[in-house]
Amino acid sequence: MNTESILKQRLICVAVIDKPDDAVPLAEALLAGGLNVMEVTFRTSTAAESIKRIRQGLPEMCIGAGTLLTAEQVQRAVDAGAQFGVSPGLNELVLATAIKNKIPFFSGVMTPTEVGRALDLGWKHLKFFPAEAAGGVAMLKALVGPFAHTGVQFVPTGGINAANLPDYLALPQVAAIGGSWMAERKLVTEKAWSKITALTAEAMKVIAQAKV
Repeated sequence: MNTESILKQRLICVAVIDKPDDAVPLAEALLAGGLNVMEVTFRTSTAAESIKRIRQGLPEMCIGAGTLLTAEQVQRAVDAGAQFGVSPGLNELVLATAIKNKIPFFSGVMTPTEVGRALDLGWKHLKFFPAEAAGGVAMLKALVGPFAHTGVQFVPTGGINAANLPDYLALPQVAAIGGSWMAERKLVTEKAWSKITALTAEAMKVIAQAKV
């Protein structure tokens, strides 16, 4: 799995899964809506098991691990079968572990200093987080200014929904969006699979229109 194939659909579903039994049905609901990339966050103790079940049960789903704060978590995610990793901030030990395991990784950045450091370390696909709280599209445009010539690409995440999705997609330096609105924790807990499929299909429709 390479970075380009992960970002091809321009959307990564960010999901918090409390019960491993919900992992495969959630992934099936996303696939039914047309999305084959998801990130399971390490905010729960069940994240690794959830990733393992999805990887084994649904090989057509590209499954990643998010909220990776330590090198140990990266290793656990890889051992569970994660095909890519994501962190909320720039942690060089975390990135070193990703390199060791040869997995694509999206390090979180919010400031020009962090973007510059990530580029120095050789990472050009960066998570812009928390997107809306940090100034949204306007802040991202300002960041792009001095760095566009480097080839940097962003995956803005945090506070993005179907309404503001087109604004982010309009920026050439936005490779994809990270979003949780189509599979919010409450929807997963309630096993609202058809609702998740519908919200995913709606998002994919917005993305298809943005490409025109």
